[in-house]
Amino acid sequence: MPESQAGPTPLRIAVLGAGNIGRPLGRHWLAAGHTVTFGSRTPERLAALVAESGERARAATYPDAVDAGDVVLLAVPRPHLEEVLAQVADRLTGKTVIDATSPIGLSADGLFVSELGPGLTQGSWSAKRLPGSSVARAFCHFPDELLWSRGTRQRHFWGMAVAADDADALRITERLVHDAGFVPVPLGGLDESAALEPGGALFGHFSTAAGLRRAAGIGG
Repeated sequence: MPESQAGPTPLRIAVLGAGNIGRPLGRHWLAAGHTVTFGSRTPERLAALVAESGERARAATYPDAVDAGDVVLLAVPRPHLEEVLAQVADRLTGKTVIDATSPIGLSADGLFVSELGPGLTQGSWSAKRLPGSSVARAFCHFPDELLWSRGTRQRHFWGMAVAADDADALRITERLVHDAGFVPVPLGGLDESAALEPGGALFGHFSTAAGLRRAAGIGG
């Protein structure tokens, strides 16, 4: 793992889903000095991941993982998200929730589109589903197979778009983007995060922070 970049106040993070998104991000955050609990339907299958990740890592069921974290990453496949939220939604009250899921669909002509349809972003959907939580969006446009390599070998070179309505949720998410080895690029609120959706200007796109801002049509 990369050398620890721990700040003065490490966070307790619950990563729901230990697949192509949750696993590399959890490893980045452990290397940055945070505590990570990987949530899974079958936590015993994560024994090897936990063993290689050190004493600040553990695996638990989804509800137990949420109870162990102050910040929660939603990294389960989007078709399973409602099932997982049915188990943990009440436990997410008062927590910062970073939604990294993508409602990916295909149009009749083979283009990526959001299954939520026009006018509703995934972040806004999650915020309505979790009214007691502070919801942010991040880690959903970057190719997941590059999350470990780009965040490890080229730290703080690549941009990562983020969105949130709540200032504290945005601050925490930007910190965790940085701790994962990327440069946070704020897009605005959840209603303004359509660029992150399947078919959006940033979906599947990776670039520098300036490149992301240009692709999203924002200044600064």
